Amino acid sequence: MRKLFFSMLVAGTAFAMSSCQSAKEAEPLSALSGEWHIVEVNGAPLKVGANQETPFIGFDTETGQMFGYSGCNRMMASFDVNTKPGKLDLGSVGSTRMACPDLSLEHSILTALADVKAFKKEKDDRIALCSETDKALLLLEKIPPFTVSDLAGKWLITEVDGEPVSAGMENQPFIEFDVEANRIHGNAGCNIMNGEFKADASDPTVLSFPGVITTMMSCPDMDVESKIIAAVNSVQSFAKVPGGVGLYNGEGQLVLVIEKQ
Repeated sequence: MRKLFFSMLVAGTAFAMSSCQSAKEAEPLSALSGEWHIVEVNGAPLKVGANQETPFIGFDTETGQMFGYSGCNRMMASFDVNTKPGKLDLGSVGSTRMACPDLSLEHSILTALADVKAFKKEKDDRIALCSETDKALLLLEKIPPFTVSDLAGKWLITEVDGEPVSAGMENQPFIEFDVEANRIHGNAGCNIMNGEFKADASDPTVLSFPGVITTMMSCPDMDVESKIIAAVNSVQSFAKVPGGVGLYNGEGQLVLVIEKQ
């Protein structure tokens, strides 16, 4: 009986040691905050095609939202912000449904994410997302923050409320940022937009467009323009997305995608 108890004790100790990190060394959830490039999947360096965006993953540790790009589609999930240090369970990871020629990379990333239960800090300030058995599934490298100053210049509006904006419109919708004057100028598809933008030095993700005004011309199809203007007025934050920048409303929903001209 003593031998059995001792064996169980040893097994229990070994299991505790195989966790992604001991409770004493575990990093707080806030260590995940921000955006990260995915540099390894299941121990293998990530190989990205010549014309392919680098997959990334982002964590908002205040709201418990995960977002990112898995090689073809955007992905999203939620997690418990009150979990123990070093623990992470993304539950069911959702994604958009675009088709790409090769989905093998995306499949490997999404499969790995489904098994993530913990995380730990690695050398060079990288983060490993781990399974219950301490297997490193994904290795992440921090992406330098994208700031308001990076918005300077002209950006084409390519997506509104999840729908692509046709590149064949008579007036291609765009927003142009004058970051020194905190002003924007643009076109919503028919009418010209002008106004200011507001940012927050203490939070580089904050962005809004209070008091944007437009001209009052009438065009045959105002549907896209109406959506763009409503989206612009709802913007509260921004972040890099594959190919451009995403503008989000107060609920964290992606309402506009803009791409540098």
